[in-house]
Amino acid sequence: MRLLKIVPDNTNIDFVRLRGLAFGLTLLLSVIAVGLTVYKGLNFGVDFVGGLMIEEKFASPPDQNKVRSVIDGLGVGEAALQQQGGPQTLIIRLPVQEGADEGATNAVVKKVETALARAFPGATFSRYSTVSGKVSGELIRNGVLAVVLAVLGIGLFAILRFEWQFGVSTIVAIVHDLLMTVGFFALSRFEFDLNIIAAVLTIIGYSINDKIVIDDRIRENMRRYRKMDMREIINLSVNETLPRTVMTSVTILLALVAMLLLGGHVLRGFTAAMILGIVVGTYSSIYVSSSLLITLGLRAEPTGGDKPTRGVADNAERVGPREG
Repeated sequence: MRLLKIVPDNTNIDFVRLRGLAFGLTLLLSVIAVGLTVYKGLNFGVDFVGGLMIEEKFASPPDQNKVRSVIDGLGVGEAALQQQGGPQTLIIRLPVQEGADEGATNAVVKKVETALARAFPGATFSRYSTVSGKVSGELIRNGVLAVVLAVLGIGLFAILRFEWQFGVSTIVAIVHDLLMTVGFFALSRFEFDLNIIAAVLTIIGYSINDKIVIDDRIRENMRRYRKMDMREIINLSVNETLPRTVMTSVTILLALVAMLLLGGHVLRGFTAAMILGIVVGTYSSIYVSSSLLITLGLRAEPTGGDKPTRGVADNAERVGPREG
């Protein structure tokens, strides 16, 4: 029985040849992501802005102006409305109820639920959550700190494990992955809450795993073929690890697509972030992180007394003739 191979053996793709185009595309997408985030902002969940969030499902798409008018008449504060998972589901955000204990919060939720059921027959209450302003501020600080420390720690590890060029290229690629994720949430208006922070940290973990595998193969080939051109070494290393990279990405995407289709709208933002992170993480590992090593001046120069490993020419033929 033949094994399934998504990437054929002896794959010979000149990835480095496209590095100029890849760098330009990466820069353009990063600028767009930053612009979207600054211009549109993120749709922060209650975890980060504080307050009371109520999810209400209606029998048919409601008139949001009427919904807002009904809630404003209850004296519980100005309501912010957002569709969630379809036109018949609304997320209702209310300001922080100062000094409100659990009983008072439940009373507000009940008041809103009763008023909406009376004004919109068939409307049903789904869930609610509440976070104080102080707690939301701490969550923002801790979430940002967790992401920053993760990126810096990964960069430091790459510097200590390999050379400084690997650390810089890894940080650049991961920052690109993060910008793409944040820009996607600014554009899609999915709710950005603690679940998304968890997704971002998971994306970082996946990206570094992918990049370290490729970097380790590059470092190994640099020691094995000290007189081979750096372009050839990177192409050889990426092609050698390509089957593992593609197979890992495809299997993870299969699980994530199933979650996206069957997990309901509660998991939709998380799974969408993960899917995007896997795609851009694979792209940045192949086209950004690896090729950036050449721009940063990494060289596989022979040291005194070292001789290239026997069979270098045979291996070099896989990625094209040597330059020079």
